[in-house]
Amino acid sequence: MSTIISRFKSLYRRGLSVVAIGTVMLVLMGQSVAIAAPYAPGLAKAVAAIEELDQMRSTLAASLDGQSAAPTPETFKAVCKPVGMRAQQLSQENHWQVKQIATRYRNPAHAPDTVRSRLALAKFKQDANLQGLWENTTLNGQPGVRYYRRINVEVSCLACHGARDARPDFIKVNYPDDTAFDFNVGDLRGMYAVFIPNEVQQALQSSLEASPHDDSTPVF
Repeated sequence: MSTIISRFKSLYRRGLSVVAIGTVMLVLMGQSVAIAAPYAPGLAKAVAAIEELDQMRSTLAASLDGQSAAPTPETFKAVCKPVGMRAQQLSQENHWQVKQIATRYRNPAHAPDTVRSRLALAKFKQDANLQGLWENTTLNGQPGVRYYRRINVEVSCLACHGARDARPDFIKVNYPDDTAFDFNVGDLRGMYAVFIPNEVQQALQSSLEASPHDDSTPVF
C-alpha cells in the first residue's frame, strides 16, 4: 500500500497527460478514494461525488426495466433530468464544473469541449476496463485538475439509446440532430468531466491543514 501511495504522490505533484495515465488511474477507484484524500482532497472528493452521481443515474434508469410503454417527456423528467440537476448542484456547491460529455451526443451541450476531452473519450473507448483518469490542465484560461469518469450503456438505456428507428417520438422531434442511438449494452456512452480550479483545491487543502483530524480516516 505504501508503494501505491508514494506513486500517487509523485504523479499528483508532476501532473499527467491523458495519453499516459491508463494504468495509473485505476488507483483512483474504490479504496483509492481514501488514498487520494490526504494528497489531493479536492480530487478525492470529486471521485466520491461522481460515483454517487453515477449510482443515481443507474438506479433511476433501472426504473424503466420491464416497462412495455415507450418513454415519454415525463419519463425524461423523472429519469434523466435529476442527474443533470444533481450535476449542476455539485458544480454550485463545490465551485467545480461538472459535465456529461460524449462523442455521440443528443444534447449539443454534451459535445466534447476540448481536444483533451476527446482524447479522454478515446482512451475510454480503447480500454473498456479503464474507469477514471485525471490530468492537470487549463480550462477557459483557469488552471486546475480535470477528472474524467466513464459512463457505460446499461439495458435500461436502450429504451432511448437503442436502434435509431426505435427511439421515442419525442426524441426524434426534439433532437433532430441526435447521434446518441444504435448503442449496445456495455458500450461507452460517454463520461463525466469534473474540473476543479487550483484555487478551489488549494482552499480545501488549507482548510484541512488548519483542522485537526485522525489521519487514519479518509477526509472528504
